[in-house]
Order: sequence, then C-alpha cells, then structure tokens
Amino acid sequence: MDHSQAYTEAYLQSILNSVKTIAMVGASPDKTKFSYGVLRVLNETGYDMVPVNPRPGLKEIRGMKVYPTLKSIDRPVDMVEVFRRPEDFMGITREAISIGAKVLWGQIGVIDHDAAKLAEDAGLLVVMDRCPKIELFRPFWKPKLHLGI
Repeated sequence: MDHSQAYTEAYLQSILNSVKTIAMVGASPDKTKFSYGVLRVLNETGYDMVPVNPRPGLKEIRGMKVYPTLKSIDRPVDMVEVFRRPEDFMGITREAISIGAKVLWGQIGVIDHDAAKLAEDAGLLVVMDRCPKIELFRPFWKPKLHLGI
C-alpha cells in the first residue's frame, strides 16, 4: 500500500469496525496529554483498551491495567496504536508482529515506511499519521448508539 496517499474511508471504516482490543503504546496517565484523551474516547466508545507504558510504578490508567510491553499483555490484541516517536515505530512494529496483532496504527506524526512494509509483509493492515479518535467521528462512521454513557 502506498501510505503517502490518502486512505479510503472504506479501509479505515473496516479497521475501526473490526478491531475490538487495542493496545496503546505510549498511553499516558496525564490528563493533559493527547494520548490520555484518545484512550478515554476509544474506551468509552466500546473498545477494549490496553495501555502500554514501561514507566516504573505505573499500574493503571483510568482503571485499566497498564502493561510495560506488548509482549506482557495477557490477552490477544487486534490493533496496536502507537503514540511514540517515529524512530520507535520499527521496534514496536516487530513487537506487534510477534504478538499476532492484525493492525498497526501510527498516530499523527508517526510515519516509517520501512516499518509499514515489514508489518504488511507479515500480514498486518497499516495506518500511519492518523488518529483513530478523529477517524471515528468522520461522516462514514456509524456511532454505536446502543452503548450506554
């Protein structure tokens, strides 16, 4: 896939409709950080969010258990969302492949075409330089109105 071109609405919609468990690498307990807001919204929308942050002593964010690495997560992960620097993307890609994730999603500003190719060659779908929280509210998204607030 040519990641320098815009993703189709159908591609993004199919990913967001199919994943259930999302590991967020770079999740922060700081309410002023963008990753905290994305974690909150995705969780409240109905996704099973798994915060990943190696900070010593960090046990939970918003009542969700925090894991130090992707490999330490105790259940299958559908999507790995990356809130880290682009230079960290390749290492996280290798971990995402090793845990059997189906999707690798690089947050806004997280772009590494070599990592994307590695993930795609391993069978993962890849999105880079996009935010799933923003994509959820684009016109093509159908809200999960059956969920309570």
